[in-house]
Amino acid sequence: MTDPTNPLIVQSDLTVMLELASPRADEARAALARFGELEKAPEHIHTYRITPLSLWNAAVAGMSAGEVASTLSGLAKYPVPPGVLTEVHDQMGRYGRLRLVRDFDSGGLALVSHEVALLVEVARDKRIAPLLGERLDGNRFAVRLGDRGALKQALLQLGWPVADEAGYTEGSALADAELTCELRGYQADAVSAWWQDGHDAAGNGVLVLPCGAGKTVIGLAAMAAAGSHTLIIATNITSARQWIREILDKTSLTPDQVGEYSGDRKEIKPVTVATYQVLTWSPVRKKRRGDDDLLADVPDVPDADEIAAASDGAEADVLHSLYPHLGLFDRTEWGLIVYDEVHLLPAPVFRATARIQAVRRLGLTATLVREDGKEADVFGLIGPKRFDIPWKELEHYGWIAPAVCTEIRVGLHDDARMDYAMADPQQRYRLAASTPRKAEVVRRLCEHHRDDRVLVIGQFVDQLKHLAEALDAPLITGQTAQKVRDARFDAFRTGELRTLVVSKVANFSIDLPEANVAIQVSGTFGSRQEEAQRLGRIMRPKQSGGQAHFYTIVTRDTVDQQFAANRQRFLAEQGYDYRIVDGIDGIDDTDDD
Repeated sequence: MTDPTNPLIVQSDLTVMLELASPRADEARAALARFGELEKAPEHIHTYRITPLSLWNAAVAGMSAGEVASTLSGLAKYPVPPGVLTEVHDQMGRYGRLRLVRDFDSGGLALVSHEVALLVEVARDKRIAPLLGERLDGNRFAVRLGDRGALKQALLQLGWPVADEAGYTEGSALADAELTCELRGYQADAVSAWWQDGHDAAGNGVLVLPCGAGKTVIGLAAMAAAGSHTLIIATNITSARQWIREILDKTSLTPDQVGEYSGDRKEIKPVTVATYQVLTWSPVRKKRRGDDDLLADVPDVPDADEIAAASDGAEADVLHSLYPHLGLFDRTEWGLIVYDEVHLLPAPVFRATARIQAVRRLGLTATLVREDGKEADVFGLIGPKRFDIPWKELEHYGWIAPAVCTEIRVGLHDDARMDYAMADPQQRYRLAASTPRKAEVVRRLCEHHRDDRVLVIGQFVDQLKHLAEALDAPLITGQTAQKVRDARFDAFRTGELRTLVVSKVANFSIDLPEANVAIQVSGTFGSRQEEAQRLGRIMRPKQSGGQAHFYTIVTRDTVDQQFAANRQRFLAEQGYDYRIVDGIDGIDDTDDD
């Protein structure tokens, strides 16, 4: 039965419109987050899309097609189109109809299905056939151990998500890996959703929690549950050393059991923390110009054919010649690999992961959004989303700080407007985002928040240098020496520094618990995940109990404004609204409670 006061309009193309003025809007937003993806977030109506991947993730999480249908029908203004309900049942019913299991007779694997016709159909596909061995009986095909990842990826591209129940190698035992801190309720739930008492169908996948929710502690609890030697991969050396500090502080492990594998050190110990940077270092590749920290020079995610090739021994040798440190993945002692900020997973690491599907895998992230649209690759090779908790729920219980988001719009100078109009499309964003008018807004905001801990964050190093000079504040970019970075971050943590200007090196996994104001002047185009990560820098709960302020300064009527609208989509899905103010005059009206 429908109700015109309900908030949803479900359309036959699988888009769902959410009216924010409805008293049930928050309820509907939380429900849609379980099986839909936000596409557009203008002021009054948000548009979601139901996709095969979003439905597969819902199915893995235990949601039934009937629950999805009931949710849509119960929140819709008008009758849900029958075709939508049919598609929901079809897609959610696809998960698990093909299964990967161990074949104890051969010592390998088998692709099995109770539907012989389906098994024969996929086996005849030209992408699948090379990955299958002999037909063992009516409903089983042999699969080589090394083709486990490639087969899952190829079947996923055909629209058949495989239930991987083939189990894992245990790796070397990790003695005395006990957690010495108490988990919060949602943290224990996250670990349980991933571990599932060690069941063969679990032990892989992604846990999605906001920054500040304690993903590191969850990773350590997963390591303790697995009880085996563990490889942890972090975004950069600062993040890696934070992991090491947390391991030594919150587990019973001792320094001789924990190693750092980075550009500075090559230690391999029972628990080894490496960086994406060192694993993707190549002697035959030059860095791009500019702020070259993190993953700027890493190629795109490989497709199924590339992954299949990487599973072959000869191709794997070639891969290791290009990326010599990827051999770290192949060591037999690992029983668990933890991927921090898994949404950033670079292509060489994907390729290595395709070959190590017999090792338990845990991905941690604040958002599964990938700007390259490759979320399905994470599903296929790391595993499905096992746990996701709304940001506002954690805010309600005080586990993350409440945040106020404000977009401040400025205009271009008249002479700059003509330069912008005449510029090549690829140059327009830099021109718009770097307008000098933003500097005065930043100065006023810093004055407004003189008693707070302020991060000024941007993309373009030249712009950040000018701002650092104008504010008389230290600057950290990809070119800043690691010792200098660490010293400046430490000074900011202790309160010796109250303002810090940072490039994208601060986007990920930097623990600055008392930072409570972020001012964003430019970013990686329309990146939704970057927006979420930057807000996350200020969302650790504060000792004062106060709220956080996130400002994004946008150049009006330019691509900067267009990109800002796209960047805000993920946070809109989480229930964060941006207040829009006009220029400097709007600053004094912002709420600084």
